[in-house]
Amino acid sequence: MRPFIIEQLPVDLLYPIFEELDRKDLHSATLLSKKINPVATSILYRTLDSRTTLQNGIPRVLHPATTLLKRPELTKCVRHVREQGSILTYYPDTLEESLAALKLCTNLHTFSWIDDTFAEDTFLSFLRVLKSLPLQGLTIRTSGDLGDTVWAKLQALTGLRRIAIWSMEGPPRVLKGWAQHLSGTLTHLELGRCAGVPATILISVFCQLPLLVELRLKGAPPAAIPLILSYLPNLRSLDVEYLGAGKYRAPTKPLPRLRTLVVRTSSMDADGPSHLWPWILELIPRTGLESFTLHAFTVLGGSSIPLSFVISLLEIHEKTLRQFMVGTTHLRLTDLEHLCGRLPALEDLACSVASADAAAIGRAVAKADHLRSLRLQVLWLPSTHIQGIEPAPRGGGSSDAPFSLDDARAMMLRRNSQLRLITIGPVAYKGMWVPKYESDGKVKLEFEISRSHDGYGT
Repeated sequence: MRPFIIEQLPVDLLYPIFEELDRKDLHSATLLSKKINPVATSILYRTLDSRTTLQNGIPRVLHPATTLLKRPELTKCVRHVREQGSILTYYPDTLEESLAALKLCTNLHTFSWIDDTFAEDTFLSFLRVLKSLPLQGLTIRTSGDLGDTVWAKLQALTGLRRIAIWSMEGPPRVLKGWAQHLSGTLTHLELGRCAGVPATILISVFCQLPLLVELRLKGAPPAAIPLILSYLPNLRSLDVEYLGAGKYRAPTKPLPRLRTLVVRTSSMDADGPSHLWPWILELIPRTGLESFTLHAFTVLGGSSIPLSFVISLLEIHEKTLRQFMVGTTHLRLTDLEHLCGRLPALEDLACSVASADAAAIGRAVAKADHLRSLRLQVLWLPSTHIQGIEPAPRGGGSSDAPFSLDDARAMMLRRNSQLRLITIGPVAYKGMWVPKYESDGKVKLEFEISRSHDGYGT
């Protein structure tokens, strides 16, 4: 877009436009004009990160603190800071500059600390600065142990709205002793290590956090999750692990109305997968679920979703469910068709299916008029497949799979279709309407489809 065209736009429209640019393009945008420079600059310095590079074979630290100390007026733009403990430990001069620059960031919202081994003294130096700033969110990701000293200092931080703690060594830190200071503010929480923590302790923590809207737990006992949820009336998003069946007392209060549910599990559970499906339904007894994601770490087609689960899920969330993302977990083609026909709001779908050809897949999803993204792992069946006999698959999503650009075009251009992304195994087909200029100056829209190897993901 040329500068004189951008100049005609109101400033409030420039921000969402430039927020889509990467850092290289933002640097270029700061040079366009006096009107655009402050907009691009504020976005460029909104999030700060450090990194290392090689210059003539010698490692060099690139840290924004150097620029901020030379131009302190830029610190008012800073909202998010991400520090890497390993860099600061090995380059003490950079540490001093970082602390000095951080003190000037009086509009700071969130701070992230990434450290392989956890440099306790270095982190404590940052904590002393953070106490004087209007911090709203804190993320700690480390392989090391935070230690009792750091944990005691963390408990003095109040007013936080977002916390993520991922510490892989030492005793699990589950906000014990800290939750009481956060009960009136905390809305988003990630606890990356709850394994071995008794359910009673987890419940005692979460009963003090009634404002939670988003929660991610790793390693918490699945049987206690429903009771934990009953203390979180405002919860809308849950990301949780299923580690096997168990028994715990049932909740006496209603569970929250979840909009997003992510479940992570494995088909290798000792109790078998049959306990998983009723447990999931127990978490979402109230209407309103919009997105369901299942990360089952299985081989392709190694685990199937029972029809009874699909029917029960649709009975409760038929009108609201927009995303059904189950990765490599298998759905029968007839169940897939039933799912697409019953979910009027369905926009994104990912699963594994078995099919003899592309046309059968097209028929299965034909009733999903609002479907925009379809991601499938396909077990291609021989054309001689006889009903009731399970044949050997012909590979999953391989390059010789019977799915082509023409098949993608037919699915995207069928009547009422909004489908624009189809992924079959590692191959992605993206469709869009493109304007074509004819010789007489008229513009004609043509539908183009690109094919690429993007890999499979949910």
